[in-house]
Amino acid sequence: METLIFQSDNHEKLDALKAFAKSLDIYFETKEKPYDPEFVAKIQESRRQFENGQHKVIDIEDLWK
Repeated sequence: METLIFQSDNHEKLDALKAFAKSLDIYFETKEKPYDPEFVAKIQESRRQFENGQHKVIDIEDLWK
């Protein structure tokens, strides 16, 4: 027995793979995304703010002050 791992870049392809597996009566399981969507949104917002210059630069000498 072998295990195949498919990764899709969109939901339509993923749905097609699931339908294909079901039509052949092949067992498969799905796993949830590893990151919370709210967390991902916060990280993306932080990156956008950084790119727009909305950040502070702290010198290494001042790090512990």
